[in-house]
Amino acid sequence: MNELFGDLLPAYDMPAIAGTPLKTNWFPRIDMVEGERDLLVTAELPGLSDKDVEISLVGDLLTIKGEKKFELDEKGRVFHRSERSYGSFQRVFELPCDVDRKSIKAVFEKGVLKVSLPKIESAQRSVCRIEVKPGN
Repeated sequence: MNELFGDLLPAYDMPAIAGTPLKTNWFPRIDMVEGERDLLVTAELPGLSDKDVEISLVGDLLTIKGEKKFELDEKGRVFHRSERSYGSFQRVFELPCDVDRKSIKAVFEKGVLKVSLPKIESAQRSVCRIEVKPGN
């Protein structure tokens, strides 16, 4: 059953097979929050470093991708359970507004990636409230 759904769903609670950990596609959790002047994208990437992550913006699509490699090199050990996810990931998001491409900043600290995307001035316009009147 795991193989059937393996490509469709994130791999959670999948046991090791034949004494080795599974290499699975995994999907890091992402928050995208829009403020008055910017968008902030935060990704939880435990076990990775800044060198394991690549970020790109093409058109209005923000792509975050990387790979979490299995690095345990202890021969003679048999895995009875492997619940941590390993392998490559790619997340693609359509941005809800135009951003200043020259001012984008990304910081990776303690397993958390934060990408700040400042909005261009036209996307920072204030909200215009429109009064709704009852009909006759």
